[in-house]
Amino acid sequence: MSFSHLGLSEALLKAITDSGYTTPTPIQAKAIPAVLTGRDLLAAAQTGTGKTAGFTLPILQRLAQTSHGRNRPVRALILTPTRELAAQVGESVSKYGMHQQPRLKSDVVFGGVKINPQMMRLRGGVDILTATPGRLLDLVSQNAVKLDKVEMLVLDEADRMLDMGFIKDIRKILALLPKKRQNLLFSATFSADIRKLTADLLVNPVKIEVAVENSAAETIDQLVYTVNKTHKTALLTHLVKSKDWRQVLVFTSTKHGANKLTEKLNTADIKAAAIHGNKSQGARTSALAGFKAGEIRVLVATDVAARGIDIAQLPHVVNFELPRSSSDYVHRIGRTGRAGNAGQAVSLVSQDEYQALRLVEKLIGAQIPREQVDGFVTA
Repeated sequence: MSFSHLGLSEALLKAITDSGYTTPTPIQAKAIPAVLTGRDLLAAAQTGTGKTAGFTLPILQRLAQTSHGRNRPVRALILTPTRELAAQVGESVSKYGMHQQPRLKSDVVFGGVKINPQMMRLRGGVDILTATPGRLLDLVSQNAVKLDKVEMLVLDEADRMLDMGFIKDIRKILALLPKKRQNLLFSATFSADIRKLTADLLVNPVKIEVAVENSAAETIDQLVYTVNKTHKTALLTHLVKSKDWRQVLVFTSTKHGANKLTEKLNTADIKAAAIHGNKSQGARTSALAGFKAGEIRVLVATDVAARGIDIAQLPHVVNFELPRSSSDYVHRIGRTGRAGNAGQAVSLVSQDEYQALRLVEKLIGAQIPREQVDGFVTA
């Protein structure tokens, strides 16, 4: 199937072609026609499935079909858990809407940066607003934006928003929206909290599942190195150098651990940078840009900061420590092996993590091959 069969306008099809895409992903093929009909949508979609285009394209099409009026009230609201993901969604809206006439106006707002420039930009009105929940409520309280004309609402990575404690903020935002609107909810997992939110929010939704929940892509080669805990940094350094890894995303459990590992890698002449919640937005953007450009060899991230990292051909993901939640393992390694490309996910597992490893293997329904490197494992 091609994008031309999905009911999209010529302007959107031209933007898709300009972006180098020819065939929709499974979620795009299912979500776009459903959203165009005006139905609510519940989609089980993991990172890397193409879900962002799955909702930005039909939103652009639906809003272009009716006049926005002179005041440009917010007509589509997209909520995301992190600034990185908000920025990525904002880029998608701008990219796909570039040929529409008249152009729809879009903006992105998130915390961690000054609020005044965002307030000034919103004065002229905006058709599509992408936001993190906390900053959006700040802007509402300052009377910088009103949400009483929202026609379409997207909750992107809803499970992550709930994990991060945004449920109260989300409920406050929902109370500010018109009762009659179209709701689109995307989530990689369906916890009890997500099911409750779904029941409260969605009306007779179209349900889409594009991947077996909690499964890893077949294009990802998974491997475990058993290692003494105190030797993990030395082993990672050895692997990067001996295997000549050029672009490696490494996950740590804590911000402090990310900083410490980054320092040690740089000391070992491996160019590395860290991204986590304590870093300024400028530092995070700069680190990500350097990593994408190949100037930074290793990007060390915490789970929360890594949401929204979208690199089409990322060859290596390393779990420096296994995550607390087995489902986060699937999220993490889903950063590689995208769009049919081969990828490798390596986990450095010490003895105290064997139980966590067993839980991961139980979740994915497969045993991950083990290897050892001489000199990095003690008896």
